Amino acid sequence: MNSPDFTSLRNALADVVAIPVTPFTADDTLDTVAHRALLRRLLDGGVRTLTPNGNTGEYYALTPEERRTVTELTIEEAAGRAAILVGIGLDVPTAVAAAQHAGAAGAGMVMVHQPVHPYVSQGGWIDYHRSIADAVPELGVVPYIRNAQLSGESLARLGELCPNVIGAKYAVPDAARFAAFARDAGLERFVWVAGLAELYAPSYFAGGATGFTSGLVNVAPAVSLGMLDALRAGDYAAAMKLWEQIRPFEELRAVRQSADNVTMVKEALAALGLCLRDIRPPSSALPEEQRAAVAALVAEWAI
Repeated sequence: MNSPDFTSLRNALADVVAIPVTPFTADDTLDTVAHRALLRRLLDGGVRTLTPNGNTGEYYALTPEERRTVTELTIEEAAGRAAILVGIGLDVPTAVAAAQHAGAAGAGMVMVHQPVHPYVSQGGWIDYHRSIADAVPELGVVPYIRNAQLSGESLARLGELCPNVIGAKYAVPDAARFAAFARDAGLERFVWVAGLAELYAPSYFAGGATGFTSGLVNVAPAVSLGMLDALRAGDYAAAMKLWEQIRPFEELRAVRQSADNVTMVKEALAALGLCLRDIRPPSSALPEEQRAAVAALVAEWAI
């Protein structure tokens, strides 16, 4: 059997990898109407890669049935207009079942959330991802790396064992560590996605990233895509001008260990009248006195 050609999927990772929010109704069910409208807004805005069930989509606050619904809804709405990178994770059987469901629904890739376990060894990390990758050899697999202790050599070994591990979403907030990790793992072997969004994208691009994830893109697709264009052109001055524009918003998302990461995005969307601000625990909505500040920040972007 010939090995799958992952070229188009690798190209899709070298882009703005949008992490859509998951809108809820006032009675805390999935708001599929708002969800579809937000996805269409991203697609019409030029977004070419979508990650349903990412952290900005409140992956860990969704039920298994809701995660399946989000996957199917996103694939249906994209209708071939964007590559789909489905977030999966938790225990191995759950992750494998979710990956198989994603493939059956029409996705080309899965992003494996960081293993949820207090004790993660280098070898165990390889075994975890290999179990998933081996179960879906036809899908591109992208580990989501948030563990600063993981070595580049571990990812290199995983890549040797699993040809369908095609990229890595690297989300350790250390540009020097990222540059070293990418080179230890194989700079050309994997597509490197800056997993800490626009605030880190310029420094991570300098270290070898060719794509970045974004929650901000839900609010202002043109801003995120404009930063990508500038980075691709090597115009760091233009990229940093956009960086300065969004910095106050992104810094608010990052305070208190990113406690308001999703909250800020939903608040901005609520200010634009695009969905409710409702969010599930362990996140929480912004206090009333802070909402006007978010609306003012968004208004400055002339969306």
